[in-house]
Amino acid sequence: MQNEILLTKQGLQALEDELDYLKTVKRKEMADKIALARSYGDLSENSEYDDAKNEQAQMEARIADIEVTLKRAKLIDESDISNDSVHIGSTVTVYNDAFGEDVTYNIVSASEADPENNKISDESPVGKSLLGKKLGDRVTVELPNGSQIFLDVKEIHR
Repeated sequence: MQNEILLTKQGLQALEDELDYLKTVKRKEMADKIALARSYGDLSENSEYDDAKNEQAQMEARIADIEVTLKRAKLIDESDISNDSVHIGSTVTVYNDAFGEDVTYNIVSASEADPENNKISDESPVGKSLLGKKLGDRVTVELPNGSQIFLDVKEIHR
């Protein structure tokens, strides 16, 4: 059996919403786009048709990926998350020595990660290093390029 994928309530809802959108709205748009491209004539030299079919294949692959994720999903019970240590679903504020400032991260599963919005995966170097840490802990993060950064855990919330 494949591994469970831990999801927060928000992450689960976002995947369900995306799946619904892709199946109900985007599939219709793609069918219309393919029909329009097909109307341009000879399919062997029709780049619009090829592009539309490629886009449709990418969309169907994303639908399949979401469906697999949802089948393997296990909802994180947020009432089980304490503020004593960092877990998936925790929001943690750390002092980052490299930046010289506080940074707040939301630790999420890989399928929910959105680094631009400080939602970092529990599988990322920073996320993995923070899991299980407590208030006041100093964390050494080994980066893929071989360098290190140091984080001081200042706050933990759920």
